[in-house]
Amino acid sequence: MSRCFQVGPDSLSLLQNGTEFFPSLCADIDAAQHSVHLETYIFAPDETGRLVSQALQHAARRQVAVRLLIDGFGSYDLPDSWVEEMRGAGVEVLWFRRERGFLPMRRYRWRRMHRKLAVVDGEIAYVGGINIVNDIPDDEGFDAPRMDYAVRMQGPLVHEVQEEMCHLWFGVRWASMRKRIGRLRVQLRRRKAADPGRGATLLLRDNVRHRHEIEAAYLHAVIQARHEIVLAHAYFLPGRPMRRALKRAAKRGVRVVLLVQGRVEYRFQYYATQYLYGQMLAAGIEIYEYRDSFMHAKACVVDSAWATLGSSNLDPFSLWMAREANLVVRDTEFATCLRDSVMQAVQHRADHILHPPRHPFVVFLSRLSYGGARLLVGLLVRQRH
Repeated sequence: MSRCFQVGPDSLSLLQNGTEFFPSLCADIDAAQHSVHLETYIFAPDETGRLVSQALQHAARRQVAVRLLIDGFGSYDLPDSWVEEMRGAGVEVLWFRRERGFLPMRRYRWRRMHRKLAVVDGEIAYVGGINIVNDIPDDEGFDAPRMDYAVRMQGPLVHEVQEEMCHLWFGVRWASMRKRIGRLRVQLRRRKAADPGRGATLLLRDNVRHRHEIEAAYLHAVIQARHEIVLAHAYFLPGRPMRRALKRAAKRGVRVVLLVQGRVEYRFQYYATQYLYGQMLAAGIEIYEYRDSFMHAKACVVDSAWATLGSSNLDPFSLWMAREANLVVRDTEFATCLRDSVMQAVQHRADHILHPPRHPFVVFLSRLSYGGARLLVGLLVRQRH
């Protein structure tokens, strides 16, 4: 069951997996009086997608202003008939850089909208990593849902989330009106600097003003850690500064626990992560692989006092190219709750990895995947057009 925490002026509820997230989101959409604004990377044409689609359509038919922004690559298989059905009911639907077919090696086309945000009536907001997709993957034979998190919030921070969503919405709409898919050239307003004393802070990553905001917050927290760092990341391929900070933390006596994907969902990312096992284990970092189902979590807890969760992985796609949104919470009760949830998975639903891969074929795949990841990122980052 979700728990509610009063963090400064904001009320936060920690939601684990779609089993808690989707009923809460749909109930708030059903109760909406004025507006619903939803952003998602994946909007799948499955039972969960139908559930959310119907909630959005019912709200629009009640004269609630409903906006849906979906990524054109993450939701590439969403049928046009679904989109037209929602539009027919009064839902405003926009695509963020819709792509069809193979993606050429052009950097701007890899800059995706990976955020998962929602705001209802300007009073309730959701920030997390959960896509609109069935909680238990189809055709995988799993009994357990994907491991993931989201936060439902009420309070002043909701308005900041709403402003950021509106800003991106109008930028995408302007680009669509001009029939442009490339780089959005809109004037960004200045965000107020985050108050370091505030309990909860919204962090963004984009390709203009907030390129390193999320990564810098992670690095600062890891460098300041004194007792424990708990990381849960489906895709873990951090750059050298983060790897160095984690290894240094472990060597100065900080317990570092890393929970990663144990099921092979995307082979490239899976084996590239395994390439890092040797150096991480040698530094004293504990590594666990989640086995019950696919893991989609993107969370970190430091010293049971600082926590972050959201859409951003610690990998090049999230930290260098995609639009992301994370929530940072400086609150002992909230951080402890998230830490306990991750450690429950570590202790009961994961395998403890004691040594790096030894099978020659796996070693070869991990080296090939890691090298391929570095090459791909290098090509994309160096491109100017």
